[in-house]
Amino acid sequence: MEFIDQLRAFATRVSKLKEQVQTEEATKTSLVMPFFSLLGYDVFNPLEFIPEFTADVGIKKGEKVDYAIMKDGTPTILIEAKATCENLDRHGGQLFRYFGTTTAKFGILTNGVDYRFYTDLDEPNKMDQKPFFSINLLDLRDQEMNELKKFQKSTFDVEQVFNNAEDLKYTNQIKLFLSRQFEDPELDFTSYIVGSIYPGRRTHAILDKFKPVVYTKGTVLFVSNT
Repeated sequence: MEFIDQLRAFATRVSKLKEQVQTEEATKTSLVMPFFSLLGYDVFNPLEFIPEFTADVGIKKGEKVDYAIMKDGTPTILIEAKATCENLDRHGGQLFRYFGTTTAKFGILTNGVDYRFYTDLDEPNKMDQKPFFSINLLDLRDQEMNELKKFQKSTFDVEQVFNNAEDLKYTNQIKLFLSRQFEDPELDFTSYIVGSIYPGRRTHAILDKFKPVVYTKGTVLFVSNT
């Protein structure tokens, strides 16, 4: 079975288990470890996939990140896992602290459904605040699945993925910006769209008149191009 077919099948399993998996440990065992196994990693080999990897932070010793993927004896990917019910927006700081204390080039924050991938594009050895790539197993898209393939053990190339990360990061940010605008257009965005086709003065009344058009037509356009 091809990787993408395997991923779709796994996503179906996740959708069935999600409501039953409530704790962090259950999430790791039922969802997170199988996900990385799907990517080709031997999750039971501590030379390759280390649970509770020590990542001391400053004067605090014994700090541990949930998992570290090793390559040639050094960590290349750190993984911090939370329970499926957790909002990942609240937990990026923990992975951020761990990232700067190791040689790892990538960090992954997950709740077993959402996977957010980080690196250090903005400042060397300091994890970016925003992920360069993310994927939701309950909302799989072809482009995201193809990007995920680059993290398979058999093809994973640290330098190649890092070099591609910047383009991927800003491409995703453009998509998120457009998505937000088409859900609730800002005044400046509406003004720009209206100004491209309306010859008259762009008063507040005119912008308010056309804002629903930007919302409805823009959403259709955005969805059709994803």
